[in-house]
Parts: sequence; C-alpha cells; structure tokens
Amino acid sequence: MPHREELPGPSAGVRHDPRAVAAIVVGGALGTLARAALGQAWTHDPTTWPWATFVVNLVAAAVLGWTVTWLAVHRPRSKYRRPLIGTGLCGGLSTFSTMQLEIVRMLQAHAVLLAVGYTLVSIATGVAAAQLGTTLARRGAR
Repeated sequence: MPHREELPGPSAGVRHDPRAVAAIVVGGALGTLARAALGQAWTHDPTTWPWATFVVNLVAAAVLGWTVTWLAVHRPRSKYRRPLIGTGLCGGLSTFSTMQLEIVRMLQAHAVLLAVGYTLVSIATGVAAAQLGTTLARRGAR
C-alpha cells in the first residue's frame, strides 16, 4: 500500500482556468448582494411565508434554465458566460441553505403546515421555473 503522500488528492491533476474562477467570483458576488438586499428589504418571521428566499430561488431557477439552454443552442465564443451566470450569479442568488433554515424555524414555531407547504411549493415551482427558462430560451432560439 502506498504511503499517504503518494496517494493523489481529490484535485490531483485538476487545473482551474483563472478567468472562469474570476467569472464565478464576480457572478457569485453580484447574486449574493442581490439576495442580501432583497432579504433585508423583505423580512419575515417564522410564522409567515419567506417571500425573499422564495422569489430569489424562483428567479435563479428560471435564469439558470434559460442560461444553460441558450448557451447549449448558441455556443458563444466566450466560455465564461456559464460560470459567470450559471454557477456564479444563480449560485449566489439562490439559497437552499436559507430555505432549510427557514423550514426548521417554521417547525420550531409549530407552523408545521406552513413548513410543509413552503417545502412542497418551493420544490414544485423551482422545477417549473427552470422549465420555463428552458422553454423561453428554446423559443428565442428559433
């Protein structure tokens, strides 16, 4: 058995394009700032619907669906649009972890029906938003 130093690590041989990383960082910063601003402007307590998180997740799903489809159809010269918009902007804008925290807080506040409804509606509308983005990108490609 080889010594520990001889085993390849999880990123052995992986090279990251610094421009792609920069695109992700810029997009992520923009998405995170937008989400934080909306979260500050649209506050809620654990017994009410968390509209800020719900809306940013839907917008991010729709934009991601549109972006991935549009880029697959058009294949632009720049290979940095997908990391900028998809991974960066949509990743920074959307927030599954905040959604989970809100669900836990709803349950702690004994708002069980709200928590279940929020979970189911968020998943269903997120999938629908991604499909809508995909459909709009395909229609625009014709």
